[in-house]
Amino acid sequence: MVKVASYDVVFQEIPGEVTLALNLSGCPCHCPGCHSPHLADDIGEVLDEELLDGLIARYKGLITCVAFMGGDATPAEVRALAAHVRDLKTAWYSGRPGTPSEAETYDYVKFGPYIESLGGLKSPTTNQRIYKRVGDGWEDITASFWKKNL
Repeated sequence: MVKVASYDVVFQEIPGEVTLALNLSGCPCHCPGCHSPHLADDIGEVLDEELLDGLIARYKGLITCVAFMGGDATPAEVRALAAHVRDLKTAWYSGRPGTPSEAETYDYVKFGPYIESLGGLKSPTTNQRIYKRVGDGWEDITASFWKKNL
């Protein structure tokens, strides 16, 4: 069962998108140094199609993307919810290793556990990767998170 612990409209999780980020609880990854360790707990409200539709309706006209932040314990359920989303892009942030070929439902996917010594997506040394669907393939857009020194 997928549960949403919190949500917010964000501008930095998916480049070029205004995103409804759904923070899913029950994370099995337990990455040392995780910025949201509370999401390992079984907390929040059950995220079903009705709740998802209500959240999307609340932000209609503002958001361009829905991001499922987590859900590693129930990837098939998260994928089914993403397939339910219409007229918006979808993204999945997973803390497990993976490849975009596992993410046929999404327009964007981030794979990789957080390794504190390597940093998150904003660090050029990160092990995490985020991909954007381009036609029938995937483009690694991780570098778009790295600020350029002027």
